Amino acid sequence: MPSTLLLLLRLPFLLLTFSHSTAARKTSHNATTSSSHLVRTSCQHASYPSLCLHTLSTSPAQTPRDLAQAAVSVSLSRTRKVSAFLSQLSRSTSSSSPKRQRVSISDCVEQVSDSVDELSRTLEELHHLHEETFRWQMSDAQTWVSAALTNEDTCLDGFQDVDGKVKADVKRKITDAARVTSNALYMINRLDESRGRPRSKP
Repeated sequence: MPSTLLLLLRLPFLLLTFSHSTAARKTSHNATTSSSHLVRTSCQHASYPSLCLHTLSTSPAQTPRDLAQAAVSVSLSRTRKVSAFLSQLSRSTSSSSPKRQRVSISDCVEQVSDSVDELSRTLEELHHLHEETFRWQMSDAQTWVSAALTNEDTCLDGFQDVDGKVKADVKRKITDAARVTSNALYMINRLDESRGRPRSKP
């Protein structure tokens, strides 16, 4: 009988534990569903919808602000990788390489490095938004991400008269970074719009 009594005494605790566990799972499921819905509805009108879904599908974002931060983080991560690639490419390019190629790579190193700085500043700004300075901060974020996108486009333009594998590699990596940057700008514009301002085109 003691074991039966012990079980009866523990029953309320077991039921409470089960209830909490079920509630936690339900809350987690609801949060995941909410995040997935936010990503889908936000990405459908992005510059590159499929890429947007692919890069943000695992984001736990619950608000437009969370999603803008996630999108800029993706852009910053990929742009940093391109910056590292270009720096390595610049170091490995010999003096015997075509001058136009060397100049283009050198210019790209500087331009993409600037993009990294601008995206870093943007992410920092998004993490410290304030009601009273929101519009000013949004304007800064839009300016910086637009500048990062322009730098990436300018880098590509510099390779117009360059041929070969180097051009193809740079173009592929820069294009990928530029696309996620364009999506990041869209998410920032969407965040800005959610606070009552009209959205500008990325």
